Amino acid sequence: MIEIKKDLYWVGIKDWELKKFHGDEFTTTQGSSYNSYVVKGGGKTVLVDTCWAPFKEEFLSHLEATVGLDKIDALICQHSESDHSGAMVALLERRPGLPVYCTAKAKQMLTAQYHKEWNFITVKTGETLDLGGYELQFIEAPMLHWPDSMFTYIKGMDVLLSNDAFGQHYAYGPLFADLADPCILWQEAITYYANIVAPFAKMVRAKIDQIKKMGVPIDMICPSHGLIWRKNPMEIVEKYYEWAGAYRENQIAILYDTMWHETKIMAEAMARGITRTGMIAKVINTARNDETSMLTEAFRSAGILVGSPTINNGISHAMAAMMEGLKHLKLQGKKGAAFGSYGWSGEAPMQLQKLLEDAGVEIVGGPFKAVHMPYEDQITELENFGETFAKSLLAAE
Repeated sequence: MIEIKKDLYWVGIKDWELKKFHGDEFTTTQGSSYNSYVVKGGGKTVLVDTCWAPFKEEFLSHLEATVGLDKIDALICQHSESDHSGAMVALLERRPGLPVYCTAKAKQMLTAQYHKEWNFITVKTGETLDLGGYELQFIEAPMLHWPDSMFTYIKGMDVLLSNDAFGQHYAYGPLFADLADPCILWQEAITYYANIVAPFAKMVRAKIDQIKKMGVPIDMICPSHGLIWRKNPMEIVEKYYEWAGAYRENQIAILYDTMWHETKIMAEAMARGITRTGMIAKVINTARNDETSMLTEAFRSAGILVGSPTINNGISHAMAAMMEGLKHLKLQGKKGAAFGSYGWSGEAPMQLQKLLEDAGVEIVGGPFKAVHMPYEDQITELENFGETFAKSLLAAE
């Protein structure tokens, strides 16, 4: 148990070895943490969230030794996903009848997952739990990132327990963001946002606006994964607001797959044209790179170009997975085009163009096709397109 502020303690788990999250969907290069917090006040002790079930015995043993399971007066479950709720079954077997504060949707989802009838107390935005000296105020946050999610604001302490918002998958020795390497910290923060929160951008901005209108002081933000924001905590809030708009950096992502290097040659030709303008071209082979990092680069990019050879009248498996991932991001304000080589039928570029449109990308050229190896005039055309495309994005800034 580590005191992070007077009467507020971290009792979570650091998962140093975690490499995949959400099944195999998300790659975690820095591990992660399952942050659980204890709030004490007025003689009462409240536990906020638990941890993933594989760590339940370690979690409960530590909680027993430092807090005492019989000393816990209530459990707040901010989100029912198993990385936060997995230890609840074991905890509530040892503390039957312990009040569980959560949203109505969380009650429904916890019951569906664990088939238990616990002592649920459902709460809505604005409702409170008085600890004496501190007051816990609940703020529903549906679709950040599940429909059951909520935040908990500690009045009198000026702390926001934000669950899955404002976090990172980042296991690190110290608990605080200001003690971490900022390059790693912010890369993990945007990777987390792009792959987990980005599909719900409209709700992100609405919730931030709501919290600002509440006018509550926020001295610290404690997410459920990664490091705690104690110095200038509103910086991550402003970043979320920025990311939730039509976010773009000075780069273009060229995502491609290739069989005999012909589509690769087309991708590299576009990249040469892009770099003439000063924009950064990220040339990424989707079959040889990690999807989590590729989707992050797409999210950061002003433009997205996608290419595949035609294989059995369609696109490659790697590109099919990438296009599905792009669609899930619900991109805003991106422009792009499709390209690819083929031997006899050539459907892939048109299919990719349609998939780009389905992902919310505005088509501004192409699709570009080459029968097997592109000729010199086609390479020149692709270079010129890359340059023109990049210039149009720069002009739109």
